[in-house]
Amino acid sequence: MRNFLILLLFIPLVFFGQTVEEYLQSGDAKAFAKDYKGAINDYTEAIELNPNYAVAYYNRGASKADLKDHNGAISDYTKAIQINPNFAIAYSNRGSAKNDLKDDYGAISDFTKAIEINSNFADAYYNRAISKYYINDLKGACEDAKKSASLGIDASPLIQDACN
Repeated sequence: MRNFLILLLFIPLVFFGQTVEEYLQSGDAKAFAKDYKGAINDYTEAIELNPNYAVAYYNRGASKADLKDHNGAISDYTKAIQINPNFAIAYSNRGSAKNDLKDDYGAISDFTKAIEINSNFADAYYNRAISKYYINDLKGACEDAKKSASLGIDASPLIQDACN
């Protein structure tokens, strides 16, 4: 009888508990609908079920960034990077969050790491060019803007400013 009661306690978990992937998909759908707080809640649930799920931290960071919680985004991107040190887009997005906080040198470091992981990461080159422009490294900004342009991003306004 006791085993039967214990089994009854777990039946709702089996039939009604969501998986990590379901929370991630639900969070993605909410983020797409611009319900960033709802997305953050779902990503947090996914993280509680699997604390080593880098994508859940990354996605939660992206939703926090959309809410202008740059420090929260940096924290989540950092956790994603700790779990997966080759997560180039996490480095790039952390760089963007640092850029939003006027930490241009920190941003450049993150964009550089993203480029080391993926040498064809056009967005990282473009964003690093902007950060270099902000610190008045016009030569570096020009080189990165040209590289991002060669990879398909229209950097012509930045090229005109930095390269002339």
